[in-house]
Amino acid sequence: MTSNDDILRALGRVEGRLTGIEDNVALLRKEVSDEKANAHNSRAVIHQRLDEQARQIAHLDTRVAISGGADAQIREEIKSFKETVEKNQEAVGPALEEWKRMKSIGYGISGLIAFAGLTIGGMIAYASDGAVAALRHWLKIN
Repeated sequence: MTSNDDILRALGRVEGRLTGIEDNVALLRKEVSDEKANAHNSRAVIHQRLDEQARQIAHLDTRVAISGGADAQIREEIKSFKETVEKNQEAVGPALEEWKRMKSIGYGISGLIAFAGLTIGGMIAYASDGAVAALRHWLKIN
């Protein structure tokens, strides 16, 4: 039979093993809670990034909407400027045609004046020989 001492020793060993198991369970619980905390922090960072991305996308959507409105406004302004320019061209067209006509008439008149000047210069050059001879005869210069 087993004595009381043997039973107490066996109980001591079981108690020692239980204490070791409890320590291991406590250590595992601590590690799991640390991992949970790290996972929670990691998820919090991911959610912050997602929130920031959502804010940036909303801001971008707002910018696109504003840009679209500005583009429409600019298109309307360009259209009105185009209409104004076309009206001004229609209004100024006859005056421009008249100016072109006057310009071509001016070129013709300038050409006639140049031709008349050349003609008169040629006549003077041709007549100058006779005029010099007549002047010498009149002044009695040989």
